[in-house]
Amino acid sequence: MDSQTLNDTLVAYISANPWIIPVLIWSIIWKLIALWKAVKNNHLTVFIVLAFLNTLGIAEIAYLLYLYYFKTKKNRLVI
Repeated sequence: MDSQTLNDTLVAYISANPWIIPVLIWSIIWKLIALWKAVKNNHLTVFIVLAFLNTLGIAEIAYLLYLYYFKTKKNRLVI
């Protein structure tokens, strides 16, 4: 398969599934926030797991909620 065929296939897939771009952006934003917080808090294991696990932001959101909502005394999300 040459690169032009691959590009045409990718463009056709994105055209048929326009929701893929917002989902990718959503996932990348949550991943970056969670990775930044894991590094800041010296959570190396969490950083490694989140860096290699792709869950559309679900694992990242769960980590942030656990770390900043359930662990704070103020019961508010701090990002």
